[in-house]
Amino acid sequence: MSAGPLLRRRAETLRERMDEPDCDPTTLDRTYRQFAVLNQLLSGWHRAWTRRLRPAARAAAGRHGVAELLDVGCGGGDLARRLAAWAARDDVPLRIVAIDPDPRALAFARRRAVPPSVTFGDDDALELAAAGARFDIVVSNHVLHHLDEPQVATFLRASDRLARTTVLHADLRRTPLALPAFALFSLPFRGSYIREDGFRSIRRSYVPAELRPHLPPGFEALPVGRFRQWIVRDAQRAGRIERGSVG
Repeated sequence: MSAGPLLRRRAETLRERMDEPDCDPTTLDRTYRQFAVLNQLLSGWHRAWTRRLRPAARAAAGRHGVAELLDVGCGGGDLARRLAAWAARDDVPLRIVAIDPDPRALAFARRRAVPPSVTFGDDDALELAAAGARFDIVVSNHVLHHLDEPQVATFLRASDRLARTTVLHADLRRTPLALPAFALFSLPFRGSYIREDGFRSIRRSYVPAELRPHLPPGFEALPVGRFRQWIVRDAQRAGRIERGSVG
């Protein structure tokens, strides 16, 4: 079967090997290490930082001294580390809380060098939102495709409550070229779950049209490049929420 028909509908019942509780710990550890390389090459977070997150963080730091960012589903912590490094380089006061429900991911993240501006924890985003926690910025990387549609809607509503200004959830976008392109690009990533889980993740991923019915007011689903998308809420809309003019 060609990639086009295979990707016509989302394969929502697939599960990734690394999410299995009894997956091989050595292979899982290698997967987290390789994710740091893969994400740096493909995820486009530097673009997200310069275009959306850095301006929002600077504005928030100007208001109350230091910006606060929540990284949901942080995995091995590579995104939190890169955001901390970019903020330090750009002289942006930024404090990052990176959370993940998987103790194996947190153990890996804490074994690596942890920047002083980053805190790793096992908090649940929905519980944080229910408790009234607030952060200037809320982000995630490759979380949405793990969720079914009702969970996506709940997760995005929680993000809306958690973020004072900016939300940016980055994820894969299911396209006919995604599988063959990943098949070639992932060839060097051996001895991990990268290739097998990557194919499953692509097949589980959404297209923007599937996400739009579940977006809270003020959110957008934006295609980014050939294979990715951002689910964003901008600071202007959040400012109106802070002033009480948007419900």
